[in-house]
Amino acid sequence: MQKILRTDVKDLVQYEKVRDEMRRRLIALKRARRVAVGDRLTFLFENRDTVLFQIQEMIRTERMVDEARICEEIGINNELIPGERELSATMFIEVDEPGRVREVLDRLQGIDRGEHVYFQTGERFRVTGVFESGRSKEDKISAVHYVKFPFSEAARDAFLGLRVPVELVVDHPRYKERTKIEGETRQRLIQDLTAASIH
Repeated sequence: MQKILRTDVKDLVQYEKVRDEMRRRLIALKRARRVAVGDRLTFLFENRDTVLFQIQEMIRTERMVDEARICEEIGINNELIPGERELSATMFIEVDEPGRVREVLDRLQGIDRGEHVYFQTGERFRVTGVFESGRSKEDKISAVHYVKFPFSEAARDAFLGLRVPVELVVDHPRYKERTKIEGETRQRLIQDLTAASIH
């Protein structure tokens, strides 16, 4: 999947002219790319469109006009775009009750290490998520994580075969949930897995 180039990013004035339309399109797009696993975890599967929107929104929020800062923002967010035979997601730990944030986060300590988050594709293939480092410490965990799922060629081919069931699984000592990946969501992820990797 092609990375975002500086020429893809609009300046503040240009972006304001198209923002409403872009937001409407992205809300619909994200609906099929968002996967809840249980009541505490949501995965938003990223692609070029979601990342470009995030960059534009950050530039707008921060009122960025400095070229170096804009290029830095593009570089940071480009890491979210999946590579060849790869899915990429932002994982959110959902806590609706402000008084329970620390309690919920503490229960999920270590979820970003080991093999707690994975795709199960049929009976044969397990694709374990690889989390970005630096989002947690021994005694503290962030509510937002970035995770990539690197597929072997055989695992990807199994995912593409619609007769094979696919689940997104979280198997943590204090949180065990799984969600089937089907319908439009599966079609979107198939598009990601078959997109050519262009750097």
